Amino acid sequence: MDIPENKPLGYAWLAERFDLVTMPHWKESRLLSKGARRVLDREGRVIEYLPTAQGPGDDVFEQLEFAIRREGLHLELLRKLLNQKLDPLELTKYIRTRPTGRYARILWYLFEEFTGERLDLPNLKQGNYVDLLDPEIYVTGPIRREQRQRINVNLLGTGHFSPLVRWKGLPQWDESAMKEQCASIIGDYPPALFARAVRYLYAKESKSSHEIERETPSQKRAESFITLLEQAWHRTFLNKDALVELQQAIVDSRFANHGWRSKIGEQIYVGESLAPDVERVHFAGPKPDDLDELMKEFLKMANLLINQFDQENFRGKDFPSRTPEGVSSLVTAAVISFAFNFLHPFSNGNGRIHRFLIHHVLAHNHFGPDGIILPVSAVILNRPREYDQALESFSKPLMERVDYTLDDRMRMTVTNDTADFYRYIDLTEPTRITIEFIRETIETELPAELRFLTAYDEIRREMRNVVELPDRIADLFVKLCRQNGGTLSKRKRELPEFSPLTDTEIAALEEVVRKGLIFEA
Repeated sequence: MDIPENKPLGYAWLAERFDLVTMPHWKESRLLSKGARRVLDREGRVIEYLPTAQGPGDDVFEQLEFAIRREGLHLELLRKLLNQKLDPLELTKYIRTRPTGRYARILWYLFEEFTGERLDLPNLKQGNYVDLLDPEIYVTGPIRREQRQRINVNLLGTGHFSPLVRWKGLPQWDESAMKEQCASIIGDYPPALFARAVRYLYAKESKSSHEIERETPSQKRAESFITLLEQAWHRTFLNKDALVELQQAIVDSRFANHGWRSKIGEQIYVGESLAPDVERVHFAGPKPDDLDELMKEFLKMANLLINQFDQENFRGKDFPSRTPEGVSSLVTAAVISFAFNFLHPFSNGNGRIHRFLIHHVLAHNHFGPDGIILPVSAVILNRPREYDQALESFSKPLMERVDYTLDDRMRMTVTNDTADFYRYIDLTEPTRITIEFIRETIETELPAELRFLTAYDEIRREMRNVVELPDRIADLFVKLCRQNGGTLSKRKRELPEFSPLTDTEIAALEEVVRKGLIFEA
């Protein structure tokens, strides 16, 4: 589309006027030199072009009002502007001219929240409470009323750390129906099989989560992770001590942390070696000096969200995933787990803990039958590009804004201020993919795993009609046949475990496995 000459409005105008570098906002406004209003949607980012008559003037507060009204809340830019650039006296003067105006009250609240300073203004005594976040645009958190400005503070977190999730871009889903479907799947199987399935699904999740990281843990560490997954139902993990304990249990003890990585001053990054001394960096975590404060605010947010939702009172209407109390379990799981991952507080194990936290939130909110775990990591493992896209929705624009150096030992030093980049991450895409992964887990992966166990039991019964094998040898036979399309390869046939078997018995056992239809892809 051919766009006439245009100039920035709203947040883009403010960023240019005050030389502010921020993460990209979901919406940008531009003023046309000629022509009618038009809107472009480019990969989830909206650009609105307005005719000259609809634009604000070149006044900071006119542009601020326009931005909040037309573009939602760009908390990172507002934090930098109100903290560093805007004269408090000028802001006070502006608010006094319209003390009950919505945009004036929002700026007043945010200034005092961000700076910890109090403007020379009396508390409001009249007027309706107004929402900080527009609930038609954003998924909102439980309301905390701020009496001074008569503001409904409905962030997902705190003023110092609050990811944002927009409704546009999320799929429609009915959380109650998903829970019921999960329960009905489990109810179709006898208790004995269900008991085995529980243990099997924990082992499956542990294996898949490690495979995503291309790691093969020792048996001891794999068992430790399974044990922790089992504890997700009845322990609280959203505090520093528990997260440190979790990290120590799932990584090699030689590389475990005894606190956040800030304790050892480590700047972490994710990259790949293209050649000797040539590193491609995909993601950089917060600077060590910033991490303690960010993690403190992250934990405030996480506990606010995980403790605010009463699953029994679920009564979504316009949005089936919104509740009177706050946000749904699925959105909560996405926000907590991905925010943790982007903060990367440990030297190693962040990805596994990130996926563990999905289970912890679902377990805490009793999403699914008690004790059962949804094999979400198996779905992620089968859809790696979509998972990477969710991570890249933040990491790609982040790395365009992070300045760093790598020394001769490939240690990173970040040289610019980056803390605010991590405070208000747009988690719309990660939330979308989390919902889709959980939906597929319930509709496809969980039933498939339970069918596998049922088929496996039937295969073992049929195998006993051919020959009574020790359990270990029988399991090995089935495993090797599945890996080879239903037959035992010539090389595997020579294993000592199978030497007592005749060719006729081998053929009969292979036929049993083939009929079981449980081959590995």
